[in-house]
Amino acid sequence: MMASPLSLAGDYRTLPFNFPAGSFALFPLTNYSCFAVRPKFATPTNKQRTLRVHIQCRCSSVTINGNHSTIFTHSSSMLFSLFQEIGFNETDTEALLDTHAALRFIPFESIRSRIHSFQSVGVSGLSLSRLIVKRPDVLTAQEIEALLYFLINDDDLDLNGKIEPAQLERLLNATDPRFLVGLEKKVKLLLHFGIPQEKLVHVLNTVNLTKALCLKSFEEMERMLHFLNRFGGVSLILRRPAILNYDLEAQLAPRIEFLLELSGGDEKATATVLHKLPFVLAYSVDHLKDHVEFLRSYAGLSYQEIFRIILVYPNLFSASRKRKLHPRIDFLMQCGLNSQDIFKFLIKAPLFLSLSFAENLACKLVFLVKIGYENRTKELAMAMGAVTRTSSKNLQENIGVFLNYGLTCEDILEMSKKHPQVLQYNPDSLEEKMDYLIEEMGREVKELLAFPAFLGYKLDGRIKHRYEVKKKILGEGMSINKLLSVSAARFSMKSKKKHPVNVIDSQIEEVE
Repeated sequence: MMASPLSLAGDYRTLPFNFPAGSFALFPLTNYSCFAVRPKFATPTNKQRTLRVHIQCRCSSVTINGNHSTIFTHSSSMLFSLFQEIGFNETDTEALLDTHAALRFIPFESIRSRIHSFQSVGVSGLSLSRLIVKRPDVLTAQEIEALLYFLINDDDLDLNGKIEPAQLERLLNATDPRFLVGLEKKVKLLLHFGIPQEKLVHVLNTVNLTKALCLKSFEEMERMLHFLNRFGGVSLILRRPAILNYDLEAQLAPRIEFLLELSGGDEKATATVLHKLPFVLAYSVDHLKDHVEFLRSYAGLSYQEIFRIILVYPNLFSASRKRKLHPRIDFLMQCGLNSQDIFKFLIKAPLFLSLSFAENLACKLVFLVKIGYENRTKELAMAMGAVTRTSSKNLQENIGVFLNYGLTCEDILEMSKKHPQVLQYNPDSLEEKMDYLIEEMGREVKELLAFPAFLGYKLDGRIKHRYEVKKKILGEGMSINKLLSVSAARFSMKSKKKHPVNVIDSQIEEVE
């Protein structure tokens, strides 16, 4: 029996074999449900009449002349039905099979099982069909099978259903299957270096899995985690898992070493900067250098002073040099501040470097000028530093509270020059303290001009407590400055010295 070449163009395979007519006496094909037989008589050869039989095969194997040949084919109706379940129409399915011929040779059950695995980890519906169209090899690659098995069956990590489907879709879209090998080992390495298991899912859902894990070798990841351990390691990663996306040699190490050098080799201080603003590691070394060099050359600050400012406020690296740093330093210089003054100012009010001018600083500047501050003076600069910690609305309400209690703009100016913080306090708190001063303590509001710091102390925790204690000893005519400014320890000692006399006197009165 001679067989012609196999035609594999369709899902129902047509196998044109030429059999002698008498051959069918031994095995009538019409008795086998897996074959459809359409007899056609061909031109007789060698006076022998032959029967050309077109066999449409719906099975997985055919045995011809004792030779077993396995042909991985699928029932067209079953395959089309399976893909229809995840959003493919007949045309889509035909196009997919044409562009990814390997699917024709994969057992139907294998494809169905792979699709069910994707659905089990949350990649289903439109997400799954979109993934298959873009990366048909996700249905055939053995590395994908290993990944899905890890996500579904690893009882120790218990990741099944916890990795966000969109995260898995991004991973599979962006990663060549061969780079998925060893992913399980790298995930467990994170646990080995101290990432708590309850935080592991958060880390995996936040990072770029391709960059953070797949494209790095196990050894590269190990070196990175060892390096980060010097600067907070686990806490740093949990604060910003995206740190794992960076390359150790080209990105992480140079950036951290620049900050370490600026700190004078202080690893603890460098770790503090990184913990406050892990995003600082997103900036290139050139970006970091440009900001530092600007403050050194233009503002006249030393490297040590610059690092101290960074330690307080690492967000200065987020401020544009052209739009924010340069004009802000110019303003301070125009107000008469020298390099040392600028350093002290930025230590106390670093937000001044980042706040919007049009929406924030300009409004506050107008309020300060209205209450009497002169332009381009140190007093104005100090007041601007104080109001960086409050909103424009809060500043306006504070000024309104003072005016409502009978103080003038000149009074507010005098108080704020002595104690700039009065401009940033909560308006409701100001009212409570001023009411207590006037109604309970029987004082005049003008006394605040001599001691505006009164408004900064806690009403219940300090003002009321001390006033009630001293009132029993000294009466009502006490200095509010001395009442509040003395330390807690000294106040407690003074109170104890007076109390024994009062206790004895009260005991004598009771006996009498």
